[in-house]
Amino acid sequence: MTKSILSIIPARGGSKGLLKKNILDLAGKPLLAWSIEASLNSKYISKTIVSSDSDEILAIAQKYDSDILKRPNELSTDFSSSEIVIKNVLESIEEKYEYLILLQPTSPLRNSNDIDIAFEKLFSSTATALISVQEYDNKILKAFKENDLGYIEGISNNQFPFIRRQELPKTYLSNGAIYIIKVEEFLKSCSLFTDKTISFVMEAKKSIDLDTKEDLEKIASEIEKKY
Repeated sequence: MTKSILSIIPARGGSKGLLKKNILDLAGKPLLAWSIEASLNSKYISKTIVSSDSDEILAIAQKYDSDILKRPNELSTDFSSSEIVIKNVLESIEEKYEYLILLQPTSPLRNSNDIDIAFEKLFSSTATALISVQEYDNKILKAFKENDLGYIEGISNNQFPFIRRQELPKTYLSNGAIYIIKVEEFLKSCSLFTDKTISFVMEAKKSIDLDTKEDLEKIASEIEKKY
């Protein structure tokens, strides 16, 4: 089954947390390189593009054999969404693709095998999109919120707060590692979520999203255990 698939790796230069986060050294390679290599080693991905406003990041991306796209500064602020970046890439290239996958550099423990299994799960379903997740404490379903009248109500429904946790459905949290969607679906709403989105559950240690120095140390420790 041959499908045309575009991989987009967003990596802007600015970072409010860790300085130059996307190119920090992680086990001897820039953080960005881990996602590039995972993308290039996937048996399904046709083309990999790193989108960045930083010439330094783009140079590193080229060194690791990724295609690159210089992102306009106005699309590289703290408020620029991933969806806007994807739209910019799709509008900037001539080729047309059936699917796109978003791979954020801050999920370096996600590898090519994870990517391929996610694609296979999507292809074997009738879904139009897939989001990677990790299991999350379903106790959240017992929570209340306040409505416009000042009264409380269940965040999902008014039955769940009074049901035993063992009887509640499982809940999941997006881990930011993998987003796959049909391009035609993305272009309809400029969203990575459709009404036919399925999950790809990943284990907690692979779901670490790098945001702090402590996260970097945890990820480095996981890599050291594996290699």
